[in-house]
Amino acid sequence: MNAWHIILVCDVDVVVASRKDLSTASANAVYYLDLQGFPHSHTHPAIHHACPDPSAACPDPSASAPQSIARVPPAMTPAAAAAAISGSSGHLVLPSPRLRQPLTLAPGTARPIAASPVARRGVAVAAVSTPAASPAAGKDAKQVPKDFLHINDFDKDTIMKILNRALEVKKAIKSGDTSFQPFKGKSMAMIFAKPSMRTRVSFETGFFLLGGHAIYLGPDDIQMGKREETRDVARVLSGYNDMIMARVFAHQDILDLAKYASVPVINGLTDYNHPCQIMADALTMIEHIGRIENTKVVYVGDGNNIVHSWLLLAAVLPFHFVCVCPEGFEPDAKTVEIARSAGISKIEITNDPREAVKGADVVYTDVWASMGQKEEADYRKQKFQGFTVDEAMMEIAGPQAYLMHCLPAERGVEVTDGAIEAPNSIVFPQAENRMHAQNAIMLHVMGA
Repeated sequence: MNAWHIILVCDVDVVVASRKDLSTASANAVYYLDLQGFPHSHTHPAIHHACPDPSAACPDPSASAPQSIARVPPAMTPAAAAAAISGSSGHLVLPSPRLRQPLTLAPGTARPIAASPVARRGVAVAAVSTPAASPAAGKDAKQVPKDFLHINDFDKDTIMKILNRALEVKKAIKSGDTSFQPFKGKSMAMIFAKPSMRTRVSFETGFFLLGGHAIYLGPDDIQMGKREETRDVARVLSGYNDMIMARVFAHQDILDLAKYASVPVINGLTDYNHPCQIMADALTMIEHIGRIENTKVVYVGDGNNIVHSWLLLAAVLPFHFVCVCPEGFEPDAKTVEIARSAGISKIEITNDPREAVKGADVVYTDVWASMGQKEEADYRKQKFQGFTVDEAMMEIAGPQAYLMHCLPAERGVEVTDGAIEAPNSIVFPQAENRMHAQNAIMLHVMGA
């Protein structure tokens, strides 16, 4: 049987998708795909479709039904339709544009796929296929999420696959190759309850370089939970866009967006975690150290959302993670327990920075007062005395240690100018890698 299946029907269009794509669709889900993404599309009398093999002659659907075409009458059940496909070359013709009862996927596959622009033009669509076996099939199988909300939602193989994809796409972009345009015709809504130069530019530029169009929605454009309920925002934006990225305060906002959106949602930051940043950090470590596993990462400062994401990464990949902070500024205890209970990484929470950094591969710091905490800045400066990452602390860490900072930095507060400008500082390659890591994340959630 050919690898392609036709799955969309309307007055003039039939769209195809691969078995691999269909295997990621859920029971009773509708799978949409833009016909323009397939190079072998062409028109016959009364129908426009794509053929899997450009060298093979495509039968004329206006003629009597040849053996190589599966004809599905409007009343055919999903099971019968699947059987019809199985007996054909992969071509499927649904001649009636008045198909009242959509065909749906048989139960047993993984997750729903979001509507693309072709669906938003009012096309009546439906997916049909025999269920494909999930790679994670079995009683202990974990459902693959459509969103990117927490690093530990994914297993080690998936995280490494995303990071390796980031390296590949970065290489292509750096070489000037503009032929890879997987997001052509796609749009992404970017919600910014918290403004950020790096998050906006890295997502917007990355999505553009891969062919897409990103729409910025600032604090004055959208006020989830105030002017409009989050569930309504999720549904409206899902109707206009292929993906949503959100940078918000309350973690519940990103969870609600993902719950009610029918398109993939990417966590651009919450007060609880910052998964995209840590994926960029991991990518930077691979480039400069050669690995993440069996390294020692020492975070010096407030036990904030950055620390939480490092802890969640430590629940997936094995390394030694130390958070050194003043008493009372430790990370969330439940998140620490998640990392420790995974049983693969060594986790330490300490209060002595100069002792903690010894032998570190990475010394990492962040601002002491995050956005929304600026009224505490003076109080925190008093509490964090002795936690400034300076040249002396980096010397204690050793010549192998790299300095990382997620930016923006308050030079002279949590990090000195000399430390951030030193040869072993990889702060700015780290910042650039936000775009490359996020490109790979977007490709993953979009199945591209």
